[in-house]
Amino acid sequence: MTHFLRDILRQPNELQRTIDFLLGAGRPTLDAATTAIRSARHIYLTGIGSSWHAALCAGTLFNLGASPVYLYDAAELLEFAEFPTDAVVLVISRSGRSVEIVKLLAKVRERGATVIAITNSPDGLLAQGAQLTITIPVELDHAISVNTYSTLAGAAGILASATVGTWSASLAAALSGSFAKTGAAISAWQAQLADTTWFSPGSITYFLARGCSTGSCQEARLLWEEGVKSPATAMNTGSFRHGPQEMVAAGSRFGIWIDAERMRGQDLAVARDLRKLGAAVMLIGQNVPQDAGDLVFQLPSVPPGWQFLIDIIPAQLAAEKLARLSGVDSDTFRYSSFIVEDEYGLFREENGSPNEKR
Repeated sequence: MTHFLRDILRQPNELQRTIDFLLGAGRPTLDAATTAIRSARHIYLTGIGSSWHAALCAGTLFNLGASPVYLYDAAELLEFAEFPTDAVVLVISRSGRSVEIVKLLAKVRERGATVIAITNSPDGLLAQGAQLTITIPVELDHAISVNTYSTLAGAAGILASATVGTWSASLAAALSGSFAKTGAAISAWQAQLADTTWFSPGSITYFLARGCSTGSCQEARLLWEEGVKSPATAMNTGSFRHGPQEMVAAGSRFGIWIDAERMRGQDLAVARDLRKLGAAVMLIGQNVPQDAGDLVFQLPSVPPGWQFLIDIIPAQLAAEKLARLSGVDSDTFRYSSFIVEDEYGLFREENGSPNEKR
């Protein structure tokens, strides 16, 4: 069994630990962060890599709750933004040590704005330097971000929900039920992956989603690139219909997330037409018609807007399976650093700061 798969299998338990923490020992900091965001005139939400994808999930919950946020990748926010003093900058980072995050922290503090950190690493520079830090206790992943992605996405989503007034004990209980059902569903999803024709090693895969699942879609693209070592791309399903569909040809591979409530008919029609054009389509969602795709993952029931917490898991399982079918090692990085601590190139250079795997 790969380390990647071991990390995936423990994910429902780590998600439950996240809720337990934020209902217990982490509740005072969650409440303080909620108050700070509600009192701010400007709210920025950022991260980089997997943490940026977690931010995309939470951003939708903020916006649906009429609490708009400025969503920017940390590298862009660092170089191409200035901050008013009455701003709150919500920074999501697994380690809190990535170079863009460290520099952004200094820039925001210099401008007098408030930094709220959501991280897995209490000893990171972000955790140490933020005014408010929510540190989610989790066993770190071996290499590819799995639990550190989903627990940060969950924590950021809970903070968004608390800010807009929808977080409650009953919602927490409903999410816990979804996690338990997800844990029970994983073996069936693995059985589907053992008997599917959707896989095509070496193919380029397109991932499409809307709303909160946009983060899952982007994360799946990164899983293909990091774990399968294969090209992939990801975008909003609506945006795909405005030109990119010209690339569709027989043998194309697609993964599409279907929301439980919004744009279901439209997105199922996209899947139908892609199959008519000869593409093979994987669908992930709740109550999706079994004949709507070549590979259909049925998710257990989950509260509206929170599907993103579990809908990444089938994609993670698929990435791990495809990596093995492709003969590549998903447990090691060939070029990427576990933590990127400088901004120069891809390799260690004598005249620059090294990128070291950690």
